[in-house]
Amino acid sequence: MRSIKALFSQQLKNLYHLFQAILANVWYGFPSRKIKIIGVTGTDGKTTTVQMIAKILQKANIKVAVASTINFVIDGKEEKNLSHHTTESSFALQKFIRKAVNAGCEYVVVEVSSHGLDQHRVWGIDFQAAVITNVTREHLDYHKTMEKYRAAKKVLFKNVAKNKGNLVVNLDMERPEEFLDFAKNKVFGYTCHPELVSGSRFRIPPKDGHGKSGMTSDNVKIINAEEIELGISGSKFMLHDTCFMLHVPGLFNVENALAATCVALGEGIDLQVASEALSEIKGVAGRMEAVANDLGVNILVDFALTPNALEKLYSLLYGVKKEGSKIIAILGSCGDRDQGKRPLMGEIVSRYADVMILTNEEPYHEEPQRIIDDIFAGIKNKTEGENCWRILDRRQAIAKALSIAKAGDIICITGMGNFETMVVGDQKIPWNDRQVIEEELTKIQFGCIVSS
Repeated sequence: MRSIKALFSQQLKNLYHLFQAILANVWYGFPSRKIKIIGVTGTDGKTTTVQMIAKILQKANIKVAVASTINFVIDGKEEKNLSHHTTESSFALQKFIRKAVNAGCEYVVVEVSSHGLDQHRVWGIDFQAAVITNVTREHLDYHKTMEKYRAAKKVLFKNVAKNKGNLVVNLDMERPEEFLDFAKNKVFGYTCHPELVSGSRFRIPPKDGHGKSGMTSDNVKIINAEEIELGISGSKFMLHDTCFMLHVPGLFNVENALAATCVALGEGIDLQVASEALSEIKGVAGRMEAVANDLGVNILVDFALTPNALEKLYSLLYGVKKEGSKIIAILGSCGDRDQGKRPLMGEIVSRYADVMILTNEEPYHEEPQRIIDDIFAGIKNKTEGENCWRILDRRQAIAKALSIAKAGDIICITGMGNFETMVVGDQKIPWNDRQVIEEELTKIQFGCIVSS
């Protein structure tokens, strides 16, 4: 009975959001009809992919606007996104698009969340292109099942299909064929594992029950990275005869670069332009962001907050760490969200990290210690007090990591990225991981006692 009431309540909320979206479109004059909108959705990689797409468009001398988790940009003028929302309210989003139109922008690149799609916050926006980076476990507190989560993501693709726009799909993600079944559209599939791509893998089952097949890989323009070289400070790969140099590390960022390049190709932009643009990106705030220091320690701040993102991140760090050095992981998990992922996160990180420090992230209305304990329950092969600690205070957790790190070690702190605040209950407390790390480094420099 309670689940039925919750479902009914959510439906009422979604109707409210739909009404708001309709009103916002009317109020601002359906601005998306006067500009090209590119939507990027997926569990991980959305923010970086959005930034990469925008950079390529700018390199092609195109005026562009960006609405992402980390920032809002209109023709080079940037404001930080302090809301913690991936997709803004319909009124805020329509107002932003209207401002982009008035500024003479030709494109808006929008980061689109499953919540925004399910709640009709992007209703009325005519997307000309859509990207799906991946779909892995996340937001099950809201969607309840992975099927419903995937269905929410697919709403964006249906929108673009209606407009006969370009579709971009990560062929390396689970069940990519669900996002390829749009035969009337120009579809790009990208992969870092071309040997795994086959016609049979991406054949869409018959829809009419009479043996008439749908789309196969023959209908998809496949873009595959070759000669991939990965390092802690960047990556290199080839597309056809064009070399791509990235100053952001990880195979996942190669995937993000491929997604952005596919969008570029769909818009008629040359591979060389895409390559030059991506080589100019020195980093994305809160995404594998390095913190300079005099300790000789590699300190990284990353937004990774899903099991999949942590798997990719820590497998990269494990592969590039030097012999004799150690990986020190600092992590927590957001409150009032999918609780089932927490022990999975603990288990994954414990496989790769030498030292783990569990700490508070954004508890919202949950008890912070309970969240930490949920993560701790999944940890393997660690002994509390020797190579694993539960330190509730996030600043103290960072100080602890710095106190035990030696030159060559890697400290990785995840979950908050570039956020400027931490949500505790109904309050937003000032907080920025990078700033706190730098403050703790200053204490060490001047010989202050480090918290234990």
